[in-house]
Amino acid sequence: MPRAALSEVEVEQFRDALCAVATRLFAEKGYDGVTMRALAADLGCSPMTPYRYFENKDEIFEAVRHAGFERFAVALEAARDSAAGHLARLRALCHGYVHFALEEQHAYRIMFELDPPRGTSPADPEEARAWLVMRGAVEDAVAGGALKGNPDILAHLYWSNVHGLVALHLAGKLVLGRDLEELIEAFMERELRGDAR
Repeated sequence: MPRAALSEVEVEQFRDALCAVATRLFAEKGYDGVTMRALAADLGCSPMTPYRYFENKDEIFEAVRHAGFERFAVALEAARDSAAGHLARLRALCHGYVHFALEEQHAYRIMFELDPPRGTSPADPEEARAWLVMRGAVEDAVAGGALKGNPDILAHLYWSNVHGLVALHLAGKLVLGRDLEELIEAFMERELRGDAR
């Protein structure tokens, strides 16, 4: 008797489970350690089952990237909306960025360390949505007189400074007497309290 077809919800649940296992295996074994066979073994299914849902492992990691950037954008929007005032919103965005990166370290590494497949837009909608949260908050701060400068340049500087500190922390490289929290606070003090205005 043929097996009953999975519902749309069941298909989505299995795809999500595949992505979760791929994220965990990436953290444990690196990109090369994630194979379709290893995913199937972890999920307790036939080695061919993952191919029913994704063409290959790159497609799985692309789904992980998209979902990660979607959650990242939501987290940044919530951080922005939790504060009133231009500089308070930027401060909240920095904290929201760091919180997401620390809470979802494996997804964050996949989002920023793995090259997207060829032919993928460098600014997919989910990634662009996250960027536009930061860009919009900086633009509003400039328009409101809280910051001075080109909003595009300033937004890139905020993004790259916070990302750089987070990346160093996740790589275990902040070992010279200063920790992530202290450095994020120092960055925000300098950038949001007058030195950069």
